[in-house]
Amino acid sequence: MMKEQLRRDLTAAMKARDKTRVATLRMVLAAVMNAEVAGDAARELSDPEIITVLNREVRKRQEAAETYDSAGRPELAEQERAEQAVLAEYLPVPLSDAEVAELAEQAVAQLRADSGEPVGMRQMGRVVGLVQSRVAGRADGGRIAAAVRARLASG
Repeated sequence: MMKEQLRRDLTAAMKARDKTRVATLRMVLAAVMNAEVAGDAARELSDPEIITVLNREVRKRQEAAETYDSAGRPELAEQERAEQAVLAEYLPVPLSDAEVAELAEQAVAQLRADSGEPVGMRQMGRVVGLVQSRVAGRADGGRIAAAVRARLASG
């Protein structure tokens, strides 16, 4: 399981005295534990849910790096990018734009087959939902929505 892998890698980083890696892995394990106890009852997160947490943390690092760059703090921006690189090692390979467009095409075809009616912009939310269920964290929601919008606009 991914959580055990993160823990093993944390131990290895501690032995190697890799400060950036240790801090990043501790942070992500804390985020995973927080997600596990959030809600009504504590539970163990599945690997796809851990990937969602990792994606959220990567986005936070990216936004922080941009903020530090605009504030004239390149050393802090570089630290955020180093943490982002560590987190990216645990994420699945992102889908290309062509692959996302193909998944959007398949989702539209599936909805058309299920309903027997043409699929238009009114069903965009349903199409995006179908694509997201197939992507499993390998594409950003904005890219998915753009691909679906382009597909639906083309008819």
